[in-house]
Formats: sequence, C-alpha cells, structure tokens
Amino acid sequence: MAVSLPSGGVMKHSLRARNFIADTLALVLFFTVASGLNERFIAGMSWDEVLVSRLIGAPLMVLTARPYGLWRDWVLARTGPSTRRGALLADGFALLVFQVPIYAAIIAAAGADVLAVIKGVLGFAALMLLLGRPYGLWLDFIRGLFGLETPGQKPMSLGG
Repeated sequence: MAVSLPSGGVMKHSLRARNFIADTLALVLFFTVASGLNERFIAGMSWDEVLVSRLIGAPLMVLTARPYGLWRDWVLARTGPSTRRGALLADGFALLVFQVPIYAAIIAAAGADVLAVIKGVLGFAALMLLLGRPYGLWLDFIRGLFGLETPGQKPMSLGG
C-alpha cells in the first residue's frame, strides 16, 4: 500500500535531504584535512593516532554536520554580519563554540595523552578562529552546488 504525500511534503523532504548531504559533505571534506594536519603537526600525534582519530571523527562529523549548519545559520541570523570583519567573527565564534568540545572528545578517545589533548584543543581552537570564515565560505559554496540558499542570500534563514 503506497502512501501518497502532498507534493509540498516531498519537496520539503528533498530540501532537508539536500541540506543534510551538503552540510555533511562540506564538513567531512574540510575538517578531515584540517583536523588531521592539526593532530599530526600541532598535537604531535602519530600517523596511526591520526588515522584512528579521523576514523572516529568521520561518523561524528556525519552526525554533527547538519546541526552545525543550523547553528551557524542561527548565529549569522542573530549577528547579521554586514562587514567582512563581522562575518569573520561570526563564523569563527560559531565554529569555535560548536566544534572544539567535540574535537577534544575525539582526540581523547583516539588515545592522545593529556598533554596532546591540551595542545590539540588549543591548536584546534586557534584553527577554528582562523578557519571559521574559510569554512563558512566553503559551506556556502557546497550548499550552492546543491541549489540551496545561504544565510547571506536569504536573511533569517535556517536553511530548511
């Protein structure tokens, strides 16, 4: 027995799926590279530990990518960054607050010792501030490839 959905329901489902896929793809691609480099060259983790960390991190990124996308959209909607500096600060803040606690748990679970966790978290926090805007632009670019509007295109949007 087939269930008939109104076309609006199908379109809304499709939009949610595209948002999920776009946000997930953007986060996994961008932060697999950025986190791996941080772990190896800042935290001083071995390549084996980096591999374990990224294997732990990948499923967590899948689980957190869309919530982060919604969080970022909410921050941008509330701060209304109208200047480059404002956008830089909003994206850096959004990324720092959301991702650093998750990252700390990932590298601790990967077997990093306490000093490596501290150095990794401090390095990652600095990276979040530096990479917040580039990641925000990357996320908007990936969303654009999926035909999605970004917060800069539609004020007060949560991205569906």
